[in-house]
Amino acid sequence: MTSISQEQQATSDESFQAELRAWLAANVTDEFREKRTMTFQEKVAVRRAWQKKLFEAGWIGIGWPREYGGRGASLMQETIYNEEMARAQAPSTANVIGLNMVGPTILAVGTAEQKARYLPKILSAEEIWCQGFSEPNAGSDVASLQTRAVREGDHFVVNGQKVWTSYGYVADFCILLVRTDFEAPKHKGLSYLIVDMKSPGVSAKPLVQMTGEAEFAELFFENVKVPVANLVGELNKGWMVAITTLMHERGGLSFSIIVTFEQRLQALIELSRSSTLNGKPVLEDPQVRQRLARLYTDVKTFKLNTMSQMSTVSQGHLPGPEGSLLKLQWSELNQRLVELAFELEGPFSSLAPDSVDAPFEGRWQYEYLRARGNTIEAGTSEVQRNIVAERVLGLPHA
Repeated sequence: MTSISQEQQATSDESFQAELRAWLAANVTDEFREKRTMTFQEKVAVRRAWQKKLFEAGWIGIGWPREYGGRGASLMQETIYNEEMARAQAPSTANVIGLNMVGPTILAVGTAEQKARYLPKILSAEEIWCQGFSEPNAGSDVASLQTRAVREGDHFVVNGQKVWTSYGYVADFCILLVRTDFEAPKHKGLSYLIVDMKSPGVSAKPLVQMTGEAEFAELFFENVKVPVANLVGELNKGWMVAITTLMHERGGLSFSIIVTFEQRLQALIELSRSSTLNGKPVLEDPQVRQRLARLYTDVKTFKLNTMSQMSTVSQGHLPGPEGSLLKLQWSELNQRLVELAFELEGPFSSLAPDSVDAPFEGRWQYEYLRARGNTIEAGTSEVQRNIVAERVLGLPHA
């Protein structure tokens, strides 16, 4: 019986792969390609259209339960999905926060009403989400936040500020961590709310990065009314809900990054084949070949580590502190990858990403600038190393 079951699963996986590959071949078209000259809002519009197309065809959230718009796919099919997306050079989706952090958190601890209300629209990109955790004086130390929520009848009244909020300027909803018990120690007395970004009193100010894009925003909340029904988890126990989100951010986000890495690795290999160094083909330089080999090995190792984490999640477990290892790995790996590409472009690397003379439409200049933030966002490398040391390796507190 086991042998037959395995054969049936293999046949199902092959059918899944063939169907996906054929669909991508027919649907990955130029209309979904981002241009370097686009604003961030314009890029989000393109990503939103692509994600809607994926949703309508049943190719988004494939590991999510079918009842909420997912496909209920197996771990192997999720792996196949990532490989085929990389192979087809598929565009990015719009709802990064929703797909990788909000959705998994609501699935884990949300009410039946919250699941039914929010999950399908996360998958369809009808509603884009942002994450309101970091504050001007509480970045990596999230539990020190000061944004307050006071209950008044069937609403909370929220006042405070958040910063470095990805997608904050274009989002429809925000997962907001607030303080609801003002006498409790900092890790206690927090609550986790869903906030409609169109609520009176919510304002967003775009933050322009050195890439020239306003991917992040500063959020302000002035007497914002949030229904009590928008509380996720228990009152004053939001820290554990936030940990669920952070574990998915650091571990679960790696699932989608596999696709990006395999695409960038292939682009880097193509760049190295067309580059010269001191008048000679760059691949004749043994140091360049060695760095390429290391990057190739690192990308494959990261993929295997991520698959191990996927296996844990597929068995019904939440991502653990081991997700910090993945976050450390992908953030520093991406920096090494784009640094080599930057070097291979030689003097052209000094051109601005939007320069008409920048090779590959300024792709590598843009990626180099953007990668500077990888070791800060989703928790700094220093914070991740502390988590790994204390919660994975069991080392004593410093």
